[in-house]
Amino acid sequence: MTLSVPGLSPLPASDRAKTVMTALADYIAQSGLRPGERLPTERELMQSLAVGRSTVREVIRQFQALGVMESRKGSGTYLLRGISSDTIHMPLSIDAGTLREGLLSTLDIRRGLEAEAGALAALRRSKADLEIIEDRLVAMEKVHLAEGTSGKYDLAFHLSVYDASHNPMFGQLLEQMREAFERFWSKPFDRPDFAGRSFPYHRTLFEAIAAQDAERARRETLTILEIVEEDIREMSQDTAPQSDKVQK
Repeated sequence: MTLSVPGLSPLPASDRAKTVMTALADYIAQSGLRPGERLPTERELMQSLAVGRSTVREVIRQFQALGVMESRKGSGTYLLRGISSDTIHMPLSIDAGTLREGLLSTLDIRRGLEAEAGALAALRRSKADLEIIEDRLVAMEKVHLAEGTSGKYDLAFHLSVYDASHNPMFGQLLEQMREAFERFWSKPFDRPDFAGRSFPYHRTLFEAIAAQDAERARRETLTILEIVEEDIREMSQDTAPQSDKVQK
């Protein structure tokens, strides 16, 4: 009995797992499969793609690790969020009990990425890169001074620093975490005083990049993130229910 799935066809032998990921992502996007709906069975995927069970299971495990799919014992594998064939842009999910824990987890990743991106930007930036970074900084400063918060402008500034590193992987990794990063600017952290203390250090980071001082750029980046962590810890205390504050 043939169990082939329309829209899926046998794959070449080379790099099977990677090819299966792309093919399955294409299938999900083109078939209109929605979050909460069940994917084809392992056997259907094996026959449609002409690959072994171990390859199918490996790919499903990778999607599960990305928070894209969920396997339910005795029921099958279900889609948790939409994806495209450009798997590098699949969003990462953070399994945290509270917003505070999630933001602090994200911050750990930002330290590793942004400090190195800032240092590389200082070493590799071109004149054109520097102009873009400064334009983004000026726009951020203008909005911050007028409104007190500048979430999307702050993100745009950091994206320009990533671009100036001339390593596309930085930007791609940030895209995976964009949703988590943008939560920094959601309630209860959409207050004018959030990131206010770190705001001046964006200018000094730009100056370090302009001076091609990699170590200073790294230090300025870490200073920004250290202050942001302090703000998160302080503000999460301010917004916690009174019972929680008493317990703490």
